[in-house]
Amino acid sequence: MSADSIAKQKSKAFAIRIVKLYQFLMNEKKEFVMSRQLLRSGTSIGANIAEAVYGSSRKDFTAKLYIALKECAETLYWLELLYECDYLPSSMYLSLHSDCEELRKILSASTKALS
Repeated sequence: MSADSIAKQKSKAFAIRIVKLYQFLMNEKKEFVMSRQLLRSGTSIGANIAEAVYGSSRKDFTAKLYIALKECAETLYWLELLYECDYLPSSMYLSLHSDCEELRKILSASTKALS
């Protein structure tokens, strides 16, 4: 399995977790601002990887992977902020942070290999 298909598979599973977390934050914690930012960046990772797969050129492919990497970094920020503001329990935060960090490492390695 290639790095981009692993990233595509893992980013989709991560996006599903983010959607469920968004629902939890909205319904249970009544948090409406940061959760929306998290939803946008967390689901954008996979969307950009999916776009990259159908890029019109190597340059387009690489650019989309860089955008996915940046969205990953933003998602890590929102997760940390939600945790530090006591919206996420430690176990949930650590699990999501670990998954996002894994995606970040995959994307970082992929973009370096393309440079």
